[in-house]
Amino acid sequence: MVEFIERDLTGSRFKVVDLSGSRFSDLNLSGALFRGAWADRLELDGDFDHLVVNGVDVMPFVRAEMDRLDPERPLMRPKDADGFRVAWPIIERRWAETVERARRLPPEMLDEQVDEEWSFIQTLRHLLMATDAWVLRALLGDPAPYHPLGLPHSEMDDPDGILPNDLDARPGLDEVLSARADRMATVGEFIARLTDEQLASMTEPVLEPGYPEPESYPVRRCIGAIINEEWEHRRFAERDLAILEARLS
Repeated sequence: MVEFIERDLTGSRFKVVDLSGSRFSDLNLSGALFRGAWADRLELDGDFDHLVVNGVDVMPFVRAEMDRLDPERPLMRPKDADGFRVAWPIIERRWAETVERARRLPPEMLDEQVDEEWSFIQTLRHLLMATDAWVLRALLGDPAPYHPLGLPHSEMDDPDGILPNDLDARPGLDEVLSARADRMATVGEFIARLTDEQLASMTEPVLEPGYPEPESYPVRRCIGAIINEEWEHRRFAERDLAILEARLS
């Protein structure tokens, strides 16, 4: 087995190579080309503008099928302030259901990683970080709002050592949920008073170093990032909870 971690393989060529059973994560596959490939099963989970399979861009079909399977998914692409007010209670309800599902597992399994992805509790900790970054810092102007349990995304650089990133911490579920409740309430309050004019405006830049970078951002981008992070990470959590449940049985 060969491991390539934090390596630049741009422009590499793989020919007559056996990649069966390989695992790929945090990849940039822009412009990648696969020819003469075969597999009994090939699973892709990512964000693709175009995914061309045998000459057919399948992403429009994939998106349409995902919307069909979950009719609330299109509501996570709000067009105006009222659309955000529709989306946020759905996220709150769906996360409450997911947490209830997680509580039915032995507590130690909530620290268990599936396929080297974040554990359930680490996922919640990452959402703490996302809210601190895009709502408390970018939107509300707090230069360093980071909760000590927050987890930035894995590839984030932090040359100033400002961001929390304690991967070895093992807080209990209720401790993380308490911090989450505070952050989610802040998001809910912001969305409750959001206007279309504000949604179309830019933030006042925070000048102190931190994440996101000290600059002005579209308000839509900031609050939209939270909607997307909450929705997608809950989907990942549900996927991994199903695997953990299967291990129990």
